Amino acid sequence: MSNLRRSNRGLGVALAACVAVTLALSSPLRAQEARSTYPAKPVRLVVAFAPGGPADIIARLISQRLGEALGQAVVVENRAGAGGSVAAQQIAKGQADGYTLLLTTSAIAIAPSLSANPGFDLDKDFAPVSLIASQPSVIVAYPSVPANTLAELLVLAKGGKLNFGTAGNGTSPHLAAEYLFKVLGNVPVTHIPYNGGGPALQAVVGGNIELVNVALSPAIPLIRSGKLKGIVVTGAKRAAALPDVPTIAESGFPGFEDRTWVGLLAPVATPAPVVARLNAEIDRLLQTTEMRDRLAAIAFEPHGGSSQSFAQLLRSEQAKFARFVRETGVRGD
Repeated sequence: MSNLRRSNRGLGVALAACVAVTLALSSPLRAQEARSTYPAKPVRLVVAFAPGGPADIIARLISQRLGEALGQAVVVENRAGAGGSVAAQQIAKGQADGYTLLLTTSAIAIAPSLSANPGFDLDKDFAPVSLIASQPSVIVAYPSVPANTLAELLVLAKGGKLNFGTAGNGTSPHLAAEYLFKVLGNVPVTHIPYNGGGPALQAVVGGNIELVNVALSPAIPLIRSGKLKGIVVTGAKRAAALPDVPTIAESGFPGFEDRTWVGLLAPVATPAPVVARLNAEIDRLLQTTEMRDRLAAIAFEPHGGSSQSFAQLLRSEQAKFARFVRETGVRGD
């Protein structure tokens, strides 16, 4: 009987060893299979915002070339709503096979601070793929506003009669301006939210408000034509398109930086080889002269880099916006 027990025990050990070896071998085999077969059908690129905005423009810039690199069509689909959260919720709960991806902006890092339940967990529900591009915003003023620098603007704002517009409540330009004026500058200003950057710019061009903090691209021609004057940009360095407009960091607040970025995410369980393939193809695409020139034409800076570096950015952005919300007292709609 004892011999039988020893025999069974020996058989069990052998089977366990076989299973362990099989699992060890199958993991790289599955990874190799995912790498070699992906993609076997078109890829859906879900844009978290309506057509015409920065995310949509960049999605359409990269989709054709990315599709050519992957050997399958990359189909852009707009799914706007709730500041990008509708699309984020959908992708977070979607199939993690690499065929449905989320292209979004820095808004996704803001949502957790403005909503007790945004419908997704940025840290747990997504696999960061690539930081594609970014641009700063710019604070512009109506030409007759008697201030040409940030310091002069802060002095003027002490009277409590300045309004500033943005593309909407809880956007990156809104939170950055609130933090700049009310926390760093300690001056009272009134926020006027608009339904997009275009209407906000129209309001300041028309003299209905004094200031706007808006994404760089649409403001450039208005500044160059003299219809508006640029006060400061929110990036760490001056924008190549507006070299005469200083940064906030240069203007008395070292270390200040805020940029609207566009990035690609996948559901968290997406196979690592698929994420790596997408990251590598986008990285190569962003290094081409054609894509860099096309992004520069809309005042965006290409990024790329590893998915790990994008994950680090997501964490730091969430912490930054949480601080902005906490110290300004901004509330979601």
